[in-house]
Amino acid sequence: MQSIYEKYHLKNVINASGRMTALGVSTPKPEVVDVVSYGLNQYFEIKDLVNKTGEYIAKLLDVENAVVVSCASAGIAQSVAAVIVKDDSDLLLNLHSSDKVVAREIIVPKGHNVNFGAPVDTMISLGGGKVIEAGFANECSAAQVEAKITPQTAAILYIKSHHTVQKSMLTVTDAAAVAKKHNLPLIVDAAAEEELTAYYNMGADLVIYSGAKAIEGPTSGLVIGKKQYVEWVKQQSSGIGRAMKVGKEGILGLTLAIELYLTAKKETGQEMVEKMTPFINDLNAIPGIFARVVWDAAGRDIARTEISFDEKAIGKNTFEIMKLLKQGDTAIYFREYKANEGKVEADVRSVSAPQLDVISSSIRKLATGA
Repeated sequence: MQSIYEKYHLKNVINASGRMTALGVSTPKPEVVDVVSYGLNQYFEIKDLVNKTGEYIAKLLDVENAVVVSCASAGIAQSVAAVIVKDDSDLLLNLHSSDKVVAREIIVPKGHNVNFGAPVDTMISLGGGKVIEAGFANECSAAQVEAKITPQTAAILYIKSHHTVQKSMLTVTDAAAVAKKHNLPLIVDAAAEEELTAYYNMGADLVIYSGAKAIEGPTSGLVIGKKQYVEWVKQQSSGIGRAMKVGKEGILGLTLAIELYLTAKKETGQEMVEKMTPFINDLNAIPGIFARVVWDAAGRDIARTEISFDEKAIGKNTFEIMKLLKQGDTAIYFREYKANEGKVEADVRSVSAPQLDVISSSIRKLATGA
């Protein structure tokens, strides 16, 4: 029997880039796959399914309310729409065409207005919001956020991500204090974060997660938060949320994935270091290559291998090397954010020991021809 790779002429992939959407994010546990399959073959009153699973998740996490959405970026758009529309049924149906004067400004630290695979700005616009940047690309304080607040402010949005500028930025707690002082909601996008209640406990009103990243569920997203705000997010299923609805299988799959995630033993950063040590030693034996352990820039307990290329000695720049590694029968992907500096990172969480050997052998061949 043909494999899926053979049938559609697809490449095998070694994913050393981490939980990335471009590669399918993660691989759910068998129990999650089973419940997804079950959900696909059953009928439900979807509104009831949304409400009951949301109640179940909220109880698991000890938060006021929760709802499963199609993905984290949909969670941003629907959360923005929720704080703009609130209970206005006409605005719900005419979010982008209405002439009503309502608060639509969403304050975002300038260093958080990033492209995570799509622009944050676009998600806010989809939700009917208007981006107001606070501070500078390399600095944003609580005072600079507060200075941007006007009667047209609908919410403050904080992006907790490795994509954002990390230095000289206000914390979530700082942002929550400003939001509370001015009676504004704080939305936190924590798509890839591993801690599911920290930002809620810091004072965020809505917190958004990817269901398929740290939680390792099916393609989905999770929004948790204060009861009224989450109810307004749910309401968007009759508005912009209709174009980004999550299926019954995704709802059931993510609900179980969260339950398993809360009790599962998580791989520690130190365990990742132990796993990658032979790999680093292999790489450091290749002329023109230097490898070392680095830690997640956003502060998560994730260790990675940073690989530096002596481009002059190898005779190829890092971008060329990355391109060639993707062109073989098995495409190898790294985190390439620093490729312009001659460096990439390997995230080993989804890579087996034999695959690490394939990676080091492929790099050796490109660097030395042997």
